[in-house]
Amino acid sequence: MSNSFIRIVSGVYRKIDVSGQVFELVEQFKTGTKGGFVTVKNSGQFPGFPDKIRITVSGPMDYQFVTDADSVAPIVEQSQAAEAETDEQIMARIRERFDILTEMTKAATNGDIRAMIVSGPPGVGKSFGVELEIEKATLFDQIAGKRLRAEVVKGAATPIGLYQTLYKYSDPNCVVVFDDCDSILLDDVSLNLLKGALDSGKKRKISWLSESSTLRREGIPDSFEFKGSVIFITNLKFDQMKSQKLRDHLDALQSRCHYLDLTLDTMRDKLLRIKQIAADGALFADMDLEQSAQDEILAFMDLNKNKLREVSLRMAIKIAQLRKSFPERWMAMARTTCMKA
Repeated sequence: MSNSFIRIVSGVYRKIDVSGQVFELVEQFKTGTKGGFVTVKNSGQFPGFPDKIRITVSGPMDYQFVTDADSVAPIVEQSQAAEAETDEQIMARIRERFDILTEMTKAATNGDIRAMIVSGPPGVGKSFGVELEIEKATLFDQIAGKRLRAEVVKGAATPIGLYQTLYKYSDPNCVVVFDDCDSILLDDVSLNLLKGALDSGKKRKISWLSESSTLRREGIPDSFEFKGSVIFITNLKFDQMKSQKLRDHLDALQSRCHYLDLTLDTMRDKLLRIKQIAADGALFADMDLEQSAQDEILAFMDLNKNKLREVSLRMAIKIAQLRKSFPERWMAMARTTCMKA
């Protein structure tokens, strides 16, 4: 089996920033007592240290799989392209992507778009705009006391649970949003059901071929036509999956529907997204913080970006809560509670 190589998007080794460097992968992301890490081969990058080292990263989104050729070639093109973008250009690119996400979600609630996959790292607000449009679409249903024509499903989903949910929202103009349900992608039965719902054909027939007392009890048929829309929100980047079998499945999903990558691939992107939402007034809206305090929080995050447990909107709120509650000691408390040991 050929060796796998990864490029670190954002990570440190012994307090040394190794972002942009390529290593041979030994073991994928794990979480230990001191936070997340990925194990790589030390091929002379750190003389005198062990053959296998642990790079501190926040999660799988902080490294990318590359080819063997990439591992020995100079890392120039991607880094130069990233550096060529100004902060304003990056924020404009990200804003455009999120605007498109909002518009396409609205189109899904109208039945104009039948299927969409949204990819982006956790904690950057990719679910917020989708949920807001779903709330708008179901407002009159709530007022009238009718069954809602849309739902946001979060967390793990079993194959039969997925089948039941798709049946429940199989009517035209119904929308089901799967948020953080990546377990669906790791189960063959669930994947096939999802493929059926995302199919681009005129008729999308979904079937459950096994005997099920649950379906029989609830009066759900073993086959139905799905006429609704599906939005699948994931933290995974489909083009960076290691497993060829999974890649083939994900390619099949992409070919069936719209695929929107929010292009928040670097630490810089994520920080600028956080600053963008803060500048719009949405991030600290309910916290009654002066502008100077908001600027201090964002500067603190920027300075300590490689030490924070995660760089996300949630982390910004956590630090803001400390800034408000402990104005004299908030930095020390943030270092203790929000940073990796």
